[in-house]
Amino acid sequence: MIVDKIALGQFEIHGLRDGFFRLDGGAMFGVVPKPLWEKKFPSDDQNRIKLALNSFLIQKSGLLILVETGIGSDLDQKIFKYYSVEREPGLVGALQRLGYQAEDINFVINTHLHFDHCGGSTHKNAEGEYEPTFPQAKYIIQKGEWEYALHPSERDRPSYLKENFLPLEKYGQLQLVDGDTEITEGVEVRLVPGHTASHQCVKVHSGSKVFFFLGDLVPTSGHIGLPYIMSYDLFPQETLQNKKKIFEQAIQEDWIFGFNHDPHLFFGKVEKAEDKFRFKPL
Repeated sequence: MIVDKIALGQFEIHGLRDGFFRLDGGAMFGVVPKPLWEKKFPSDDQNRIKLALNSFLIQKSGLLILVETGIGSDLDQKIFKYYSVEREPGLVGALQRLGYQAEDINFVINTHLHFDHCGGSTHKNAEGEYEPTFPQAKYIIQKGEWEYALHPSERDRPSYLKENFLPLEKYGQLQLVDGDTEITEGVEVRLVPGHTASHQCVKVHSGSKVFFFLGDLVPTSGHIGLPYIMSYDLFPQETLQNKKKIFEQAIQEDWIFGFNHDPHLFFGKVEKAEDKFRFKPL
């Protein structure tokens, strides 16, 4: 049975899912040969693998923090079909199953502003205009990521859909941070470049217990091995170094990880054997 909730001292953390989509398996695993990655992630006739759009709800004493918002409900139908998106009931529906409404969320943290991570941050209202999905929330985004999203390179432009994030500024809900920042007691964002220059992860700590959301640093449990780095990463050498550093600390301090795109699980740990890192089920 999939573990979709953990207790972490004073925190309760829920794994939620906006849905699933498909991406090219070769691009997802970079230089790693297909015979190795397809054992866990079989591909379809277009070489695409099924990935999840996972989010995490961090709860403490009535405070609700949502990490990632998935692909959202208003993606252009052409793109929707291209990536074979499946959304039922979607992120807001998943929240409602827990007894929460979009209005209950206090903070939203996006690791970066690619459309599969922040697409659900906004939605079209009755007038057909985009507005924040979580009207009472402050949206926590790295300043460097925001600036790059406004002026991406030609290579990255298709990944940044401005309707997903510009309304946050228009409605006064944008909170830019610059580097490692505490959001509230026990919850902080950590600048971890590699996938993008200003990609951030989320660390939750209570006493000696730690939950660390990896974002696209390690998108699935299949990316634990150090060479398993996405071709989408702009700075793969930084990804490599940050994986090593975070894994070493996580093993020493017994961290629990959260995975952004793993279709099989939300949580897990990492262990080391014969100088190689490998996934350890929760």
